[in-house]
Amino acid sequence: MDQRLQFLQPWLQQQLQRLLPQSTFDVESLAGDASFRRYFRVVVSSAGARQTMVLVDAPPPESLQPFIALAHAYQQRGVRTPEVLAFDESLGVMLLEDFGDTLFASGLNKTVASSRYRAAIDLLPQIMQVTEHTEGSVPDYDVALLTRENSLFHDWLLKTHLGMELSPAESKLWQRVNQLLIDNARVQPQVGVHRDYHSRNLMLLDGAAEAGELGVIDFQDAVQGAITYDLVSLLRDCYVVWPDDFVQEQLHYAYQRFTAAGLLTDVDFSQWQRWFDWMGLQRHTKASGIFARLYHRDGKAGYLHDIPRTVEYLVTVSRQYPELHDYCQWLQERVQPALAEKAQQRDSIGVS
Repeated sequence: MDQRLQFLQPWLQQQLQRLLPQSTFDVESLAGDASFRRYFRVVVSSAGARQTMVLVDAPPPESLQPFIALAHAYQQRGVRTPEVLAFDESLGVMLLEDFGDTLFASGLNKTVASSRYRAAIDLLPQIMQVTEHTEGSVPDYDVALLTRENSLFHDWLLKTHLGMELSPAESKLWQRVNQLLIDNARVQPQVGVHRDYHSRNLMLLDGAAEAGELGVIDFQDAVQGAITYDLVSLLRDCYVVWPDDFVQEQLHYAYQRFTAAGLLTDVDFSQWQRWFDWMGLQRHTKASGIFARLYHRDGKAGYLHDIPRTVEYLVTVSRQYPELHDYCQWLQERVQPALAEKAQQRDSIGVS
């Protein structure tokens, strides 16, 4: 057991004795996410019964308040989020309800895919209503934040990972596309956005294989932003790829669902399609940079394998829009070959 976990043991024991007197417990490590937070499963035995909870280790400067406030706000809108059983802001630790191990993507196949994705889409109008909580307003997904996110692609993927220096012409192209993506995000209806609404942050509660109740996690970075953002995260997932006809089927369903809910007015489907496609460009631009940063800054090499997929999304979508043809060509001629060469170098020296 590491020193940090040893340090938290007295607090954990105190909370468990409050919740379940005379209980004993064991702590198991759980897979983490792309943040500095760590997760542990606490297996509690009490009066012959066994139950589990999740211990979240998020020491300062991480703040627990966004998660706690948003969990309550989501629950008020009928979205299942983990109950906060105990927390200590000064220690940076929380004890949460355990949603189990059955991810949205578990056992996902053509038979269950449509109903499962529609269940996830059906939750979005409720999430979109969450623009305030007990701590105040949910932050705005403003131009400054969008700009910082887009810069991750340039700073971490191109410059740090690939060692690319852009020519003046390339810099001009990059700045033009950057501005187009920001404009697209800001012109859309602005709603509550989970900001990481995908297959790894949705849980099938009680292990339901069909479209049972979904649990939502990892929402602490929620913002007010573009109406297509969470939908793009779900349908053009960085980790799960679906055929375009399936994506289009779900996109049509979401369009009808959001229109019926009064979230879209005077927006035809062609506009909706463009908003969705270009929002995907922004998200995958950011994701490509984040994956490179996770490797170079945080030593998380596994995310490197996701970069070719996110860049391929950029190529596929930009190819469909004439104003992005030069960008598409640049990605194909400069970025993708550089990624392939980098991967070959890593393979040649036996780096996984």
